Order: sequence, then C-alpha cells, then structure tokens
Amino acid sequence: MATKAKARGQGHGRTTPKGREPTGRYTPPIPRQVKRSPRWYPWLLLSLLVLGVLVIVLNYIGALPHSPANWYTLGAILAIMAGGLMSTRYR
Repeated sequence: MATKAKARGQGHGRTTPKGREPTGRYTPPIPRQVKRSPRWYPWLLLSLLVLGVLVIVLNYIGALPHSPANWYTLGAILAIMAGGLMSTRYR
C-alpha cells in the first residue's frame, strides 16, 4: 500500500515570519486570567489527608469504638481519596 508524499511546504502555512530564522524556543500564550485556589483550600486538603490516616491508625490500634469498625476504615479511605482529588485541582 503506497501513499503519496506531499511536497515540502505544500498545504502548510508559514510558521516564522519571512526573513527570520526559527529560534526553536516556544513562548506560551499569556493567560487571560490567573486561577488561584482560595486560602482555605490547602488547609482542607491537608486536613482530609491527615484525618484519614489518623482514623486508620486509631482503628488499627483499637482506640475507636468497635461497633462499626469497617465504617471507620471506609470513611478514612474516602477522606484520603477526597484529599487526593482536591490535590489535583489545587492551583
């Protein structure tokens, strides 16, 4: 199965102004607005992560009431997951 190769420069626009040599550097566009997280966001993120780990440790050593022991672990894992998801959206 043979394909035709396009002639060089055919079908493509000019990437550098005429008469200039390309420098190889990329200049990113200027953002329209800078997005920033609220001041409380990192505190909540860290609190969820630390609380999740703390509940798992306390449940492991038996310091929590044992009636819904699996619910403590599930809640701790959900808190850690929420903290992890928040960390991906932190700016």
